[in-house]
Amino acid sequence: MKNKLLSFLSILILTAAPILSFTGCGSDAEATDTLVVLNYGKYIESDVLKRFQKETGITVKYEEYEQVEDMYAKYKAGSINYDVICTSDYMIETLRNEGELIPIDYSSLPNYKNIDKQIIDASAAFDPTHEYTVPYFYGTVGILYNTEMVDEETVSSWDSLWNPEYKNKIVMINSQRDAMMVALEKLGYDINTTDKKQLDEAYDLLCAEKKYVYAYLQDETYECMISEDAAMAVCYSGEAAMGMEYNENLSYTVPKEGGNLWIDSWFVPRTCKHYDAAMKWIDFMCEEEAATENFEYVWYATPNTKVAAHEDEETLADETVFPTKETLDRCKLYEAYDDETLNYTTNLWKKLKAY
Repeated sequence: MKNKLLSFLSILILTAAPILSFTGCGSDAEATDTLVVLNYGKYIESDVLKRFQKETGITVKYEEYEQVEDMYAKYKAGSINYDVICTSDYMIETLRNEGELIPIDYSSLPNYKNIDKQIIDASAAFDPTHEYTVPYFYGTVGILYNTEMVDEETVSSWDSLWNPEYKNKIVMINSQRDAMMVALEKLGYDINTTDKKQLDEAYDLLCAEKKYVYAYLQDETYECMISEDAAMAVCYSGEAAMGMEYNENLSYTVPKEGGNLWIDSWFVPRTCKHYDAAMKWIDFMCEEEAATENFEYVWYATPNTKVAAHEDEETLADETVFPTKETLDRCKLYEAYDDETLNYTTNLWKKLKAY
C-alpha cells in the first residue's frame, strides 16, 4: 500500500467570492464562473480542488459537514444556494422523495464512462431511474481493532462492543444511523426497520453500551486508533484503511451478523444556480487523474475503473479498501426513513448523547 501524507486539517474555503443570486440553473458565462460545493469533511484532495479551479476558471466556494443529518440541516436551512452536493444513499433517497434533485445531463459527462456499472446498478436502490446521481466512493461499516488488545474471534460479532473487558477502550461511531445499525444487527433486526418497539430496543442497547465507550468519533477515529487510545472502533472502511497504514497492529472486519454497504454520490440540488459549472465539477471528479488523487487521499473504495491502473497489487488486494463479494453479501444499503421515523430516531439519538 502506498504511503501518503494525511492532512489533519479540514480543507479551507478557497474563496470569498459572493454567491450569485439570480433565479434558475445558469448556463451562460456569468453563471458558470462560480460554484458552491458541499461535501463530507476530508473527502477531496486539495490539489484536485485547486486544479479544477485553474483548468476551468471556475471559482469554488467549498464547504464541509461531518454527519449526513448535518448536511440535510444545512441544505434545508436555505441560507446558501448549493450547486452540487455529495452525500450518502439514504439521504439522497430522502431528498429525491422531497423533489429536491435536478436531473443530471450525462451527455455532458464524458468521464462518466469510467464509473463501474456494478456500482451504478447498485445505486438503483436510491436512484431507481439513474437520473440524479454519480457515485463517488463506496465502502462498509465495521470494526477497526488492535490485534495486540483484541483477538479476531472477539470482534467477529457486534457483541464485542458490549464486552466489559474493554470498558473505556471502545470508540463508537458518531452517526445516528450507523450506531442504530450496529444495535439492530446485534438484535437480529432489519437495519431499515421502522418498528418503534425495535428501535426502542436498539436505543436501550446503545444506552447500555455507553458505559463502555471511550468516545463517539467519526473523522478522528483512525487517529485515535493509530495512537492506541482504544482497542476497537466502529468506523467506515476508509477510516480503517488509513489507520492500518500507520499502525501495523490494526485490522478491520465486518462482523458476522452483517453491516452497512454505503454509496456516496454527487447530485445537483434544486438550489443550483450554476448548472453548467456543476456538470463540469462532476465530470472532473470522474476524471482518471482526479479520481486517483482523491482515492489515494481518502482511501475508500472508488467506483472509478481507471484508478486500478495506478495502484499496486497490494492495494488492489486490500479487502478493507475493496470489500470482497462475501463481505458485501452480508451488508445492506440504508433506505430512507419516512418523516415520522426520522424524527423518532433523531430524538432517540439526542437522548442517547445526553444519557
